[in-house]
Amino acid sequence: MNLVTASQTLWGFVRKRLQSRSAHQYIQARPSVFAKAPAGDGRYQVALYFADGLINAYQLRQWYEPMRKLAEQVPVVVIVRNASTAVQLHQECPLPLYFAKTIGDIETMLAGQSIGAVYYVNQNIRNFQMIRFNDPTHVFISHGESEKAYMWSNQLKAYDYVFSAGQAARDRLAKNLSRFDAAKRTKLIGRPQIDVHYPSQTPLNPDLPTVLYAPTWEGDRPSMTYGSVASHGVALVESIIASGQYNLIVRPHPRSGINSESYRTALGHIRQAMAVAATDSTATYFYDETADWGWQWAVSDICITDISAAAYDFMATGKPLMIATPSDPSATVDDSPALISVPGLAASEAHRTAEIVAEQLTGPNGHYEKIVEHYFGDTTPGASMDRFLAASLAVLEENKTERENRAAGSN
Repeated sequence: MNLVTASQTLWGFVRKRLQSRSAHQYIQARPSVFAKAPAGDGRYQVALYFADGLINAYQLRQWYEPMRKLAEQVPVVVIVRNASTAVQLHQECPLPLYFAKTIGDIETMLAGQSIGAVYYVNQNIRNFQMIRFNDPTHVFISHGESEKAYMWSNQLKAYDYVFSAGQAARDRLAKNLSRFDAAKRTKLIGRPQIDVHYPSQTPLNPDLPTVLYAPTWEGDRPSMTYGSVASHGVALVESIIASGQYNLIVRPHPRSGINSESYRTALGHIRQAMAVAATDSTATYFYDETADWGWQWAVSDICITDISAAAYDFMATGKPLMIATPSDPSATVDDSPALISVPGLAASEAHRTAEIVAEQLTGPNGHYEKIVEHYFGDTTPGASMDRFLAASLAVLEENKTERENRAAGSN
């Protein structure tokens, strides 16, 4: 390690420590906000647990609205373990926050509340500090449906239930996760996020169709190299811009570029190309770094994405969808009905993206009724949200019965 690199590393460490100290001071000065402990019927019954840093807050944000709807029936709290994240979420989260620096803080909160269910959006190792508590029912809700190997991680066995989107997810677990009773331990809830209205974040040229390019990140291991930014992205974006026939929204995964310089460089090229093109084009070019994920589905006519949750979110709209074929042979690709049915885009064809998009928009209607039903169940407006709420209330009722039985057995 050279002197410059060592200095940068040291400064990064010092900066994080200072930010953390400042965040802890902010929290300590506001106990009524970050350590609120309701009494009586207002005691929290559901906790949404988040132990990660702000870089993964997108995983939590997509559950704000479903949890807010649940909170209309039972009190819900978000438990946050990272001080800087808690401070940021305080500015945006529609639910009450509880900052738990230590496991002792969690014990204190659980002792004074009536938490019957704890929900988890990812596989952070600190989840296991919460799972150690036997009384609540622990539910993994993930942060999207996809064919990534992450979706059948052996860690799922640690949770009492897995809330899955549809039969495809249950089948995937039954196929790939040994010694796991998928039929009993999954509850099919659809994708409640599709029943939320998100206001558009940018005006678009209404006379042109809109293409959404939503690549995932580069991954952190060979089996997870699904991201297409470095292999497809630049040529894809240049093709769309050169045609002048489409609005373009580019929505990179929030973690894009953290592990790969080539990925960061490609993103820079894309951003620059869109900025330059926007100065003299009637088309709209929007490089999307907004916090919200959902409004893009409504305003786009076609989506190009990777093997990721974004593909499945968009699939439920019934609009044309294309999957960028992973260029790295190490990527784990499951032979799924969705990937077989959805057109693929090879890296060698990315320079023809505009032409291929035209074919998709003018060809078959793009509805995937059978595939959508297999992955999400009933997607009529409100159906997914209703199933999520019903499953959540059922888990709470089951937990209540178990508590009563344990209490009766101890007498």
